[in-house]
Parts: sequence; C-alpha cells; structure tokens
Amino acid sequence: MPKASKFYVVWSGLKPGIYESWDECQKQIKNYPNAKYKGFPTRMAAESAYNGNYESYKKKSTKEKALFGLPEDQPKPVYPSIAVDAAWNTVTGDMEYQGVDTKSKRLIFHQGPYRDGTNNIGEFLAIVHALAILKREKSSLPIYTDSMTAISWVRNRKANTKLAKSPENEILFDLLDRAEKWLKENIWKNPILKWETTIWGEIPADFGRK
Repeated sequence: MPKASKFYVVWSGLKPGIYESWDECQKQIKNYPNAKYKGFPTRMAAESAYNGNYESYKKKSTKEKALFGLPEDQPKPVYPSIAVDAAWNTVTGDMEYQGVDTKSKRLIFHQGPYRDGTNNIGEFLAIVHALAILKREKSSLPIYTDSMTAISWVRNRKANTKLAKSPENEILFDLLDRAEKWLKENIWKNPILKWETTIWGEIPADFGRK
C-alpha cells in the first residue's frame, strides 16, 4: 500500500469509506480480517473506486483502470445516484430543498419553502433527508451535493449554523434538531460526493433561479 497516495479507499474494514491520510486508513484496517483497501492519487478516483467494489476493480484491465482513475480534470459523475440542492430567496429569506435522480432528474423529494432560513441549512437538511430515504430502502447509492459546508456538517453530525432562532424559523430549528439526532443514531455507507460544477455544470437538483 503506497503511503504516497493522498486518498485511501477502505472497502472492507472497521468503517468503510474514503480517508485522507494513511494513519486514518490504518485505523480501519489494522487487525481486521481480509481488509480490502487501496490508495489513489485523487479524490475523484477514490470516489469512483469506492462506489464500485474491490474485486471488480482488481479485475479491470490496465486500460480500464486508467478510465476508472480519471484525473480530476476529466471526471465523470457516478450513476445511479441522488443529487440534492437548496434554494434561498435573498429578498424574502425563504429556503427550500430537493433531491432528484442524478441522471434523469426525476424528483424524489421536495421540502419547503421555509421562512427565515439559509442555503447551508437547506443543503444540510437535503443530504440528511436523502440519507434517511436511502437507509429506509437499504440502498447504498451515493449522494451528490455542491456544498462542502453541508458535507462537513454531516461528517460532524452537527449543523454549525450562525442563524439566530426566531418565531419565523422555529420549524427549521426543529428540523435541524431531528436531522442531527438522526445522524447521531444511524450509520450509513452512502458516499457523499462533491458535485464538480465547474466541469459538469449545475447540479441536476438545481432550482434554476440563478
């Protein structure tokens, strides 16, 4: 396992996932029977690999591996998957969010609008909403979002919002409490991936109001 690789995929270990350091990867595979893992030079290559499986990756030809580990300037979205996004009205402060099938753009869920919200809150709630649906369906499909802030909130299982609570957004804070509670009480295997807007264009769940 080359330690020079920046991103490490753990298919089989204490906690499968993508890790950004060898030390973190080691914690998941040390003393774990038949651990399956591999290092990749880019996050996009690691995300693509994680969405597949170790055995199929091992069997790929040299040419296929080159395609599988696409450089970051030539990645492709993973299908099937769910894409989520939020929209915030700068005039009214209303926020809503939705999730769609990434390829067909078929609407899977839509919530809101809610008064006195923020875009980050919407992005966070959308990811958790998608996770809850996929968990209920016993699906390991990946989830795409264009918000690194929302991804970090989900990883930390805490919405680090600076929005002040008010009578108008009381329902939003109730939803945040419920979302954080769900994250703390559940585990999931769904990769939460960053949608590469500069390469692929707007995320399929975009509300089209820019």
